[in-house]
Amino acid sequence: MQVTQEDGGRLNAFAKEPRMVVMEAGERSTSSNKLLLLGGVVLVLALVAVAARIS
Repeated sequence: MQVTQEDGGRLNAFAKEPRMVVMEAGERSTSSNKLLLLGGVVLVLALVAVAARIS
């Protein structure tokens, strides 16, 4: 962690950031991402069905 001192004597601590990973345009998403997306779609559809049933 990098710590700097301001003019007023206060300390500022900066977190150590992980390196960014840049995906190429042709890379495919993993099956876990597809499963998570499908689960989200099912959840949204279930919530819409419950809201329609209540009203």
